[in-house]
Amino acid sequence: MAELLSIILAAGEGTRMKSAMPKVLHPVGGLPVVSHVLRTVQGFGSKVAVVVGPGHEAVEAAVTRFEAMAHISRQEQRLGTAHAVQQARAAYETAPGHVLVLYADTPLVTAETISSIVAKLDDGADMVVVGFRPGDPTGYGRLLTEGDRVRAIREHKDATEAERQIGLCNSGIIGFRGDALRGVIDRIGNENAKGEYYLTDAVELATGDGRRVDFIEADAAELVGVDNREKLSEAEATFQQFKRKEIMAAGVTLRDPNSVWFSWDTEIGRDVTIFPNVVFGPGVKIADNVEIRAFCDIEDAVIGEGSSIGPFARIRGGAELGPDVHLGNFVEVKKSKIGAGTKAGHLSYLGDAEIGTKTNIGAGTITCNYDGVNKDKTIIGDNVFIGSNASLVAPVNIGAGAYTASGSVITQDVPADALALGRARQENKPGYASKLRDRALAKKAAKGK
Repeated sequence: MAELLSIILAAGEGTRMKSAMPKVLHPVGGLPVVSHVLRTVQGFGSKVAVVVGPGHEAVEAAVTRFEAMAHISRQEQRLGTAHAVQQARAAYETAPGHVLVLYADTPLVTAETISSIVAKLDDGADMVVVGFRPGDPTGYGRLLTEGDRVRAIREHKDATEAERQIGLCNSGIIGFRGDALRGVIDRIGNENAKGEYYLTDAVELATGDGRRVDFIEADAAELVGVDNREKLSEAEATFQQFKRKEIMAAGVTLRDPNSVWFSWDTEIGRDVTIFPNVVFGPGVKIADNVEIRAFCDIEDAVIGEGSSIGPFARIRGGAELGPDVHLGNFVEVKKSKIGAGTKAGHLSYLGDAEIGTKTNIGAGTITCNYDGVNKDKTIIGDNVFIGSNASLVAPVNIGAGAYTASGSVITQDVPADALALGRARQENKPGYASKLRDRALAKKAAKGK
């Protein structure tokens, strides 16, 4: 395969998003849409050039975080797609191989589509246009074809009524042999309804030069452009469908696929069962034979083999769960390491903790990790039994094999194999409850007068 350069156009303002944030930074599957495109071309070892708009420093930062070697240029005036490509001249002028032009707001374009473009260029095509058939072609440029060749692309505003009846539309994605791009890009004019320099005019110039212009047809679902909130929602829904199929094909059981939401980087092993209404944020890795029960919210977490999570559990903030861990209903784990075989069955918060193996965390236990200024760590050893309704005030260390009594507030370290009682001594006062009731009733009666 020839060397590849991908020029990604990201200069649009996205005014229809009604957002202070550039449209290409809105997330799909927890990843900015521009980063989806970067990720796809990275899979081909492509060099990357990104064209941004003025004042889009946030876009530049997002791009360089994901692709440190990206060449970034600015389109100070938005004079059309060909003009945008010209801003990347420093990148394409010396490109020895193929050049792809893609759009930063089209996050779902697949590796298969990129592969098809490259294959045709390798086979001798000078240009390859990506077409698709939307349900409603209004507003899209039409591909004017002869056999398996493209002779022109007509923008909707410039098309005749007959041309507007054509269902095959232009996605905007075009592949070029490097010399073909350099041979046409500076000859594109702006004699059209909008007075802009259209990259699509490169087709007629190339065919006029006797060059070969092919096309491929891609699925409309992968070519949705995110330029408003409705399209963002549509892209998210499509991404989720793609990801669910990928996850299930890898050996995961989804009890109700449409109610489970994944992030772009979710990694799940084989023979995992996921119940309905589970949400995975970025940074989740799940080993084999895990069960995630209903209504769990998990992000930035590693879950070990054979673990059972939920229902209604929340795991976040760099949590690391070893094998065979059980977290039950309404348990939250944040920035904690939990050892193999440890259980927290009910109603607990475990934050900034290190917990050993085969330890039992009783219902209602919380690690009091924040004093209003600092966050401190709770360390619990192996084979510890934490009684129900315990408050463990960090920093505190509970040794291996220790017990804490139910209802205790633990503020000091507990030695190994010790029993810690951190609660007031119980005292019973016979008949005193009735006195308290009589006193309360008298007070109420006095207020009513």
